[in-house]
Amino acid sequence: MDIKIIGMTDQQEAYVGSNDRKFRINEFLIIEDPLEDILGEVVEVHTYNRYITMPKEGEMLNQELIENLVSLGFNLEEDTIYLGKIRLLEENNYPIETGSSCRVPFFEEVKKYFMTETLNKTLNIGVIRNTDDIFKTCPFEYKKLCLTLEDGEFKEQRELPYLLNLYGMHQYPHIGIFGGSGSGKSYGLRVLIEELMQKNVPGIILDPHYEMDFTLRSKDGYGPDYSANFSKFVIGDNTGIRFTDINTRQLKALIGTSSKLTEGMESVIENLHKPNDSLQSFSNRLQRLIDGQKIGNSQKILEMINFAEGEERKNLEEMLKVYNTFNDKCPPSSVFGVSWRFNRLLKLKIFEHDSKLVYDCIKMGKIAVIQGSVKIIQVYSTYIINSLYDLRRDYKDSIINEKSIDYFPPFFIITDEAHNFAPQSFDGNGDLSSKYVLREIAQEGRKYGVFLVLATQRPSLLDNTITAQLNTKFIYRTTRSTDIQTIKEETDLSIEQTNRLPYLKTGDVFLSESAIGRTMYVRVRASHTLTPHGENPFDELYNRQEQSISDMIDMIKDFLPVNELNLMSVCKDIQENKGKVYTVDQLKNILEDLTDKGYLIKERGLLVKYILNEEN
Repeated sequence: MDIKIIGMTDQQEAYVGSNDRKFRINEFLIIEDPLEDILGEVVEVHTYNRYITMPKEGEMLNQELIENLVSLGFNLEEDTIYLGKIRLLEENNYPIETGSSCRVPFFEEVKKYFMTETLNKTLNIGVIRNTDDIFKTCPFEYKKLCLTLEDGEFKEQRELPYLLNLYGMHQYPHIGIFGGSGSGKSYGLRVLIEELMQKNVPGIILDPHYEMDFTLRSKDGYGPDYSANFSKFVIGDNTGIRFTDINTRQLKALIGTSSKLTEGMESVIENLHKPNDSLQSFSNRLQRLIDGQKIGNSQKILEMINFAEGEERKNLEEMLKVYNTFNDKCPPSSVFGVSWRFNRLLKLKIFEHDSKLVYDCIKMGKIAVIQGSVKIIQVYSTYIINSLYDLRRDYKDSIINEKSIDYFPPFFIITDEAHNFAPQSFDGNGDLSSKYVLREIAQEGRKYGVFLVLATQRPSLLDNTITAQLNTKFIYRTTRSTDIQTIKEETDLSIEQTNRLPYLKTGDVFLSESAIGRTMYVRVRASHTLTPHGENPFDELYNRQEQSISDMIDMIKDFLPVNELNLMSVCKDIQENKGKVYTVDQLKNILEDLTDKGYLIKERGLLVKYILNEEN
């Protein structure tokens, strides 16, 4: 196998040619330059023979390159020539020498470019595409780490593993996962979470699609059982916000999730909310101020008190007290705006539970999956992320200040459809309080050991400040030009790689990790668990139809044969014996439908009779 450097070279790129070896995109070769061996990656491939029309000016194969191939001994008349463009992993001090031989590297020669940490400090994401030749010479510890799922079949590992540097996130924090629908983005997110659970790294997942369940196994015996590594929490069912636990800042953030608060509204909340307020006490204070402002002045309220008795008098006295205390500080329009937003918050039933179980889950090193609608998670995430971040930050600060505070571990914040929680826009529902805490964590979380994993189909809609802080990026198939442009600006993908983005196979990903310093072409490993939404909807449809037919046959077969005169009595028998109520017309439609499908036979005589088709 003879591979040569051909044509003009520089310190970064060169062309390689071979008459018996096909080059593959993203494979690695060592250039045996006279001064030293240099590692490069193939970024472009072509094939040439004399029957192919010559390329246009400016493309890889021009007349100068052809002459160079001939001078190096390639027989262009008889052989097919395989060509590749190779880019050095590190810029050289001088141009590569033309005519230098190339070869496949041994694992130990290139280990430092692929393995930045030991196995116990990394997350096994998948395999590095087109490294099968290097894989043959790697130690056994890097083999049999995972399976890949290709064309519906599980395949044994045959390429180098991609090991994401978990410990390196302290220096290069936060992960972005970008890709269009069907690209494998959510699947890759599942794999990443599985790896965190294997390392007992705690985290919170915002799951508006109810798909982050890790109970269902994808293949018998493949991967560990994760059922003890995560807990699911449904907002309003078994988790929520205990009103007495929130401070004024958190209450402003929660009420502001409906729509942005004005300065006047913020002032109203600051005046009305008291430490350790219950939901009832705050609600009463707000409502009494509204009622007092509707009456108009304290003199009118006093007159009403003079004519009132009992409970009504007591309520009016409380109203007067609140009105006199807060009316001058709280303009009626701002009070009404706070009341409207607060009532919307109450309808979500978010104050009916507390979050103690979520805190305990994180402390135990588990993953807490938070489920609910997008709207309710937007509201709840503002509180829970702030609270968890405060607990971790207070603990870390206490070490510096030599105070004693209960330990709270580092953790991850993970979400799909991240643009719903940290959108780029600043109008309408785009101005969410959750964005500001996520932005703060993106900028400051590294110091406290709090990390983001944000997945989205639309990276161009994600807040720019947050996107800029994502030091590791998973780039799946993407077709929208605006999203590709954002990816170009926020990653180190080459022109060749960005041109390939619309054509990537599902599950293939460009993985750009700052700890490595370049982008790798990776196949995400097969997940150990399956999403509960994995069933094909058309299988669901036809299975349900078959089950419905089976249920109808089971219901009617004990009463066959049925003729047109005894339909009423059959309806009564079905109600008495099966507990189902049908009208004569409904029963007739069921019999006709089963006949049309071939499960019953309709005999015609003096009366039409329906009997069971024993052949079906």
